[in-house]
Amino acid sequence: MLETAGQTHQAQSVAKEIMGLYETHLPVRDLERSVAFYRDIVGLELGRIIPGRKVAFFWAGGKETGMLGLWETGSAPLAMKLHFAFRMSAEGITHACEYLKAQGVQPLGFGGHPVDEPDVIAWMPAAVVYFKDPDGHSIEFLHVLEEPAQPELDKLPLSRWRQEA
Repeated sequence: MLETAGQTHQAQSVAKEIMGLYETHLPVRDLERSVAFYRDIVGLELGRIIPGRKVAFFWAGGKETGMLGLWETGSAPLAMKLHFAFRMSAEGITHACEYLKAQGVQPLGFGGHPVDEPDVIAWMPAAVVYFKDPDGHSIEFLHVLEEPAQPELDKLPLSRWRQEA
């Protein structure tokens, strides 16, 4: 049996905090060509290009609704196989690390390191917690923050973001 009654209750409590899929990421062979396609043909709004990391981010329906990340081959974080993110409530992201640990799953920060609290990606800004599924795919819980973006802060723990914001 894969779950106990307690785990089922915990899973239901976190599931009610998931509001939908937020983002997906694709490996691409030529970042410039793909940026032109998704911007000019598909019509997505370009959020940011980070040349040094060979990645581009697009808003899909606005930054609160969804995001598409394009990673030139070999540049993705977390030794990414595949990746997707669930949009979460503020309450859900605050307790995501605690919940994952209770399930025996290691919460991870943006760079794949173990964390005890969400990271903030300051250019969006969004609070995030990553973890791996049994096949090694990168899964993310994400909550878009209401504060203005502060790209100069890059990535930092949520507690530090709250002090800086």
